[in-house]
Amino acid sequence: MSDAPSAQGDAPLLRRIFDIVPDDAPPEGPAARFAEAALARNKREGMDLALRARWIALAVIAVMLPLVGPGWEMLWFHGMLALLAVNGWLQRRVARVGRSSLEVFLIVADLAIMTAFLLLPNPLSDEALPTAMAYRFATFKYLLLFLAFATLAYHWRTVWGMGVMGTLIWLGGFGLVALFGARDPALSEATRQAFGSGASLADLLDPNASQGFIRVQEAVVMLLIAGTLATAQRRSARLLMSHAGLERERANLARYFSPNVVEELSSNDEPLKRVRTQNVAVLFVDIVGFTRLTEGRDPAEVIDDLREFHRRMETEVFRHDGTLDKYLGDGLMATFGSPVASERDAADALRCALAMIDSVASWNEDRAARGEAPIRASFGVHTGAAVLGDIGADRLEFAVIGETVNVASRVEALTRPLGATLAATDEAVRRARQAGPDCGPLLEGLERRDPQEIRGLDRRVEVWTLA
Repeated sequence: MSDAPSAQGDAPLLRRIFDIVPDDAPPEGPAARFAEAALARNKREGMDLALRARWIALAVIAVMLPLVGPGWEMLWFHGMLALLAVNGWLQRRVARVGRSSLEVFLIVADLAIMTAFLLLPNPLSDEALPTAMAYRFATFKYLLLFLAFATLAYHWRTVWGMGVMGTLIWLGGFGLVALFGARDPALSEATRQAFGSGASLADLLDPNASQGFIRVQEAVVMLLIAGTLATAQRRSARLLMSHAGLERERANLARYFSPNVVEELSSNDEPLKRVRTQNVAVLFVDIVGFTRLTEGRDPAEVIDDLREFHRRMETEVFRHDGTLDKYLGDGLMATFGSPVASERDAADALRCALAMIDSVASWNEDRAARGEAPIRASFGVHTGAAVLGDIGADRLEFAVIGETVNVASRVEALTRPLGATLAATDEAVRRARQAGPDCGPLLEGLERRDPQEIRGLDRRVEVWTLA
């Protein structure tokens, strides 16, 4: 079971035994979604594992029984194994996170089925033995096996509840055997004559003796084992909740940082390394004529368009192993090679820009079908050395700054006078070619233009454009 509130309809005794204590209640608020998902995943995987373990164990026991006790009477116990196999399948079918009265019933049914089959007279046996003889075959250990299965799938309190219920059922069976079990007084008399009246050995070997002191020992052992397994399961549950908290924190980071930055943050105890200089590819994206696009429109509709635009662009950045550096109103800046550089950064930036162009084209087809104006976007790519590192004091921000960033921004602005959708510096194109022969198709359709003046630079920059 899981640490969820009790469902209505459980029997009072079961509710007291299987109830969940407040200190194990799942977190509330934003963390609840991650905790619930972790619990559901853990329960599903645990039930699958427990069912496989059950069926394997039952199959082994089914093969073993004829070997240790040849005879048709073993079919009685094979019937028990079949019922337990079906009951395990039913438990898997009804399993869910939260309290389930049916699931509790099936758990208790496991213990009751096994106890009944182990203690009741075997109707397939020709020997009319005293009922107490069932204890001579040391079958108690099979109850412990099902207690072990519970640790694979259930909440720690359910494991403890199984131990308590198993103890009560086993002792209840002992009481019924002692009070109403079939007896053969002649066997008791023969035992006393053989070993002497009052001898302890005669009491131990009396076929009619239920041996209550041994049954009590078995009950204590079951409670001790259940307590130990429940403690281990509780530790596991706390680790699960801790892991769910880490997933929540990671998801929150992913709302503000790209996956590769989140990976770097989560795998390092320190901030994103010292301030350093390394080669990166920088991509700038901007909506052309955004001010004109907003004129006379509902602000909510404008925001919706911006969100959709950003969503589409962000998806391509992350899909091409880029880092979303920042949103710039109606545009954004992305970097490739931060925080870890590679030889394919320039090619990834160009591939991302082309995927963005296709995404905008697809979006415009949908907009045209709705009678909405098309969105035109422009893209600029440059690669070179930039300064990377954390800026800020307590509230850190990973920043990429320097001349390369400024050039990439101004190359994007060149798309207007050049009448292009994409502009990339010759340096970016050259490094994309060096990334490998598979990057050749990226450069198809690019047109080399005359060197262009870039504000802030004392030299002209060669650029390639895509209409």
